[in-house]
Amino acid sequence: MDALNAFVMLANFVLVPALAYGSQLALGALGITLIFGILRFSHFAHGDVMALGTAVVILTTWGLQSLGVSFGFLPTALLALPVGMAFTIGYLLVADRMVYRFYRTVRAKPMIFVMASLGVMFVTNGLTRILIGPSEQRFADGERFVITAREFRTWTGLEQGLALRSTQLLTLVVALIAMAVLFWFLNRTRSGKSMRAYSDNEDLALLSGINPERVVLITWTIAGILMVLAGTLYGLDKTFRPFTYFQLLLPMFAAAIVGGLGNPLGAIVGAYVVAFSELGITYAWRRFFGFFVPEDWVPAGLMQILPVDYKFAVTFAILVLVLLFRPTGIFKGKVV
Repeated sequence: MDALNAFVMLANFVLVPALAYGSQLALGALGITLIFGILRFSHFAHGDVMALGTAVVILTTWGLQSLGVSFGFLPTALLALPVGMAFTIGYLLVADRMVYRFYRTVRAKPMIFVMASLGVMFVTNGLTRILIGPSEQRFADGERFVITAREFRTWTGLEQGLALRSTQLLTLVVALIAMAVLFWFLNRTRSGKSMRAYSDNEDLALLSGINPERVVLITWTIAGILMVLAGTLYGLDKTFRPFTYFQLLLPMFAAAIVGGLGNPLGAIVGAYVVAFSELGITYAWRRFFGFFVPEDWVPAGLMQILPVDYKFAVTFAILVLVLLFRPTGIFKGKVV
């Protein structure tokens, strides 16, 4: 019974949150790895564009709520997603036309693209703050829990309870559907195969009659959809604050690099590696340990390797280790 209670407690505080957080990182990392694999540069504006798209979703959600529109037990933000996606795709296409297209035409070095994306990042960050402000915003509505800790304890008779928030379940379901659709698109459709061919060998793809501008258009469209999905799900599960999305750039890039840049499957695996590492290393293991040893053996400390405030240090350490010992990542993607 103690072992079962320990597992439930671990699931409540580590496993379920890590699955939800990893799914959110996976959606963001997929956009990063697609842009790197097809457009061949690191998109440092990714987090801030995600924040801008999410801000549009939030404003649209508030507009719907003011009109008395809701989505029942589901968050109203799901109804606002198409508006946020359309805006983000348009914003990315404008940024590509005004900034990235010139450097792509002259075949500039990747570092030039990175510097250009930093400029886009600062502009986007400013636009987001003007649009919605720098403070924390909450926009989740609908049912808060699928099952509460008290209901779980009553149902199972266990000492520990498992609380499953509706946003966590929603994240897992939406992320799974989005990943499945993306892999089907890349592997089964003509446009997806064109993108893969362009990624593998640009010159050969051009000789085969593939239109590069169409590939670029599709890439930005998919990236925009993934950004808004990731940003909205993260905001619903936690909270929205523009600076938080800038901070998410590190774990998203780490996920893409750990899995192998340019490899979509690697981005997903890397996201869960990063998420479970962050939550596992910053979790206080004292109570969990106490289920398996006599009370006298339980240490006075929290058995926490790092405080929660240092969770990004875990990501940074993973990133450094991967770059030092396996720069191509788990699935042997492109070298950074």
